[in-house]
This record gives sequence, structure tokens and C-alpha cells, in this order.
Amino acid sequence: MEKLSLETKKIWFAKHRRANFAASLRLEGFAPSPCDGEIKLPSREAALKAVRHVKA
Repeated sequence: MEKLSLETKKIWFAKHRRANFAASLRLEGFAPSPCDGEIKLPSREAALKAVRHVKA
């Protein structure tokens, strides 16, 4: 058995994370669209800046 690269592992986990999220939405009675799991989150720096702005 050959070793998997880190990128291959990341892609596999991202794919299954999206599938699990869609399955949990269906279990809760929502009808997920194909783009529900593809929301781009802000960078860590942008998130920290926003939190610091709220605290001030």
C-alpha cells in the first residue's frame, strides 16, 4: 500500500466533511443546496481583527 500525500488526505477529508454536513442538514429537515458546503471563511487575521474591533 502506498502512502497518501498530505494534499490527498486534505481533499478526502474536505469532501467527506461537506457530505456529512449535507447529511446532517437533511436529517434536521433542511434541503441543502450543492453550494452550502462551499462557503469561504475569512482568514485567521481577518477574523481576529473583527473580534478585536467588536471588543473595543
